[in-house]
Amino acid sequence: MLELQNLSLTASGADHERHLLREISARIPHGNLCAVLGPSGCGKSTMLKAIAGLLESSEGSVHWEGRDLSEHGDLEPHEIGYVPQFSIVSDFLTVRESVHYAIKLRVGNLTAEEQEERLRKILSQTHMEDIADRRVAVLSGGQRRRLALALELVTEPVLLLCDEVTSGLDPKAEDEVIQLLHQLSREENRVVITVTHSLRRIKMYDSVIVLYDGRLAFHGAPTFLHHYFNIRTLDDLFPQLWERPADDWHASWQKHRSAYYATEHDAYQEVGRADEEAPDSPAYEEQEDSYALDAGQTVALREETRALPFAPPSFLTQFFTLLSRRWVVFLRDRAQLFLQLALLFGFPCLVAIFAWDGLPEIQNLNLEPQTNVLQEVIEQATHAAQSSRIGGLVSGLVMFQVILLTLMGSNNAAREIAAERPIFEKEKFGGIGPGAYVASKVAFLSALVLAQSVWMGVFVNIICHFPGDLFAQLATLILVNAAMTAVCLGISSLATTPEQASLISVYLVGFQLPLSGAVLALPQAIGWFTRPFTAAYWAWSGFLQTLRDTRFYDVVLTVAQTKLSTLPLCIWVLCCHIIAGVTLAWFGSRLSRWK
Repeated sequence: MLELQNLSLTASGADHERHLLREISARIPHGNLCAVLGPSGCGKSTMLKAIAGLLESSEGSVHWEGRDLSEHGDLEPHEIGYVPQFSIVSDFLTVRESVHYAIKLRVGNLTAEEQEERLRKILSQTHMEDIADRRVAVLSGGQRRRLALALELVTEPVLLLCDEVTSGLDPKAEDEVIQLLHQLSREENRVVITVTHSLRRIKMYDSVIVLYDGRLAFHGAPTFLHHYFNIRTLDDLFPQLWERPADDWHASWQKHRSAYYATEHDAYQEVGRADEEAPDSPAYEEQEDSYALDAGQTVALREETRALPFAPPSFLTQFFTLLSRRWVVFLRDRAQLFLQLALLFGFPCLVAIFAWDGLPEIQNLNLEPQTNVLQEVIEQATHAAQSSRIGGLVSGLVMFQVILLTLMGSNNAAREIAAERPIFEKEKFGGIGPGAYVASKVAFLSALVLAQSVWMGVFVNIICHFPGDLFAQLATLILVNAAMTAVCLGISSLATTPEQASLISVYLVGFQLPLSGAVLALPQAIGWFTRPFTAAYWAWSGFLQTLRDTRFYDVVLTVAQTKLSTLPLCIWVLCCHIIAGVTLAWFGSRLSRWK
């Protein structure tokens, strides 16, 4: 049994506190399908989130089977299912894949055969066998709602919360969803609570909660709505609510609810069912023992129906499942795939085009004494100009590679978490660990980083004939790409929208070139402050250090606007950037981003 005891929730505003919920008290027994009604903004979704533990109540408490959830911890992820108002699932997966991945991510200790059997059962329950191989992108609104329910059934929850799952549906689709909810409430004696604006099929619900401006105006069987609110049709319900303040409706319900509870109990007894009593009603004390017995029987019944004790999947299982799903989505997202291929093959060509015939040779300066002083001065000036030109070309080619790789890193990760944050928040609520989630992102992005950086380095080296240690050069390119990818992944985990994450990441890349000091020398004080955070400087400096044993290094020094750091130090700093970015991503993924 679910019990709300004086549940209240306030939100702090600019100049005052707003009461979202005020003193909500109700009991909902097992096997009950409960509708939550009320005008827009009255607190329906807020109440559902407070029950689910997504919002912390200011006062009062939520009890499940007599256990205070605020003191003894929320329900386990497998015990509760929460269906948001809008479908939260990748459009690139099929219905079958979506449910199968949900089973693997949320239920452990199942063999492949048991997973398949559970998959078939859920598809049958939700009447989706015929559309199992359709992609989510082509599903209708009603089919998406059924899929959202299917995803929550993978753990066989005892409490199912649904937020406006019938909103925007045509009458036929709405009837299908309500019938499904009714069926689910009867299976394993679940408590099913759904927020709805529709009144056309209200008689299919076992009980109705009416909220008005955060207050409880009514809780009882739908057959009593006409009598209690003195209305002829249900269409008059909301206009009738607006005739009186919310406090008056709440006071009225406090005064009359005992009589309605007693009448409702007698009506249910006639059909062999016991329903709820108000905690403070005269009839409640007489029925308390029978409620406890019914609750114990339903708990035992649910335990008997479970073939095995529930066990969450391991870290590795979640990691490999998330990684596998990410690759499936990536390969099916043609726009993202084509963009990645265009960057992979296009950016190296942009670099190599400036030295398509290879790096120019550095001409030796004639050191023999000349009688013609003017000729000697001209030769020295010509050599200096050539050295400056070649040094600028080499330095520019290196920095161009670095900047393009930081841009690739930004493109890799800026939207990686922010764009699918609703999906992740829903799965985190269902038991997905932030550690496994971030680890799967790191593994996926690492493959992109390696492909982009190695191809960039090898292609440019082949065309431009860069001297020096190729493996050391590749190491610096890989690390700068990985550093920017990791930092942007951290930004993505903290951003509230994908657009915000992309904008911040683009600005971060844009400042890399001027802050590196490779083109324009920075004032010493500013350079010392910004250089540790500028990945482009360390990659550029480290790459140029691989040319130390060549004549190109000397000509680069003639044009370099800032001092170069040693290769080991550059690698160490870039590794610190990677660690910081991944840590930031893990921290950001732990934060709640429910809307």
